[in-house]
Amino acid sequence: MTEKPGLQSSPALRAVYLTTGLLFVALGFIGAFLPVLPTTPFLILAAACFARSSRRLESWLLDHPRFGPTLRDWRERGAIPRKAKMMSLAGTSIGFVLFWFGSHPGPLLMAAVVGLMLGGLAYVFTRPS
Repeated sequence: MTEKPGLQSSPALRAVYLTTGLLFVALGFIGAFLPVLPTTPFLILAAACFARSSRRLESWLLDHPRFGPTLRDWRERGAIPRKAKMMSLAGTSIGFVLFWFGSHPGPLLMAAVVGLMLGGLAYVFTRPS
């Protein structure tokens, strides 16, 4: 995809990236147990932060037996697994139904939400599997 970023030369920036990466790992860990919080996007962001702050933590994430293959596929090809695409479609559909029945939105809000959701799904489904 793109050229791999290097470690930041500024110690302050490295600390910011490291702290942010650790925060994203924590959110990803929480997301592994909460169905409404996604795991993989947070781990993708964590890997990007670690690429700029800690090669050891970046390697730990990329070599992780469960998450590593997905993270490497994303980094190398921008790929999203077919199962994740189906889960995205199901989650978006359920979310829309809950939104519709829970808030009884007007036509303008309904169109805006549908547009945003379809835009997100279009992005997910245009990525390679």
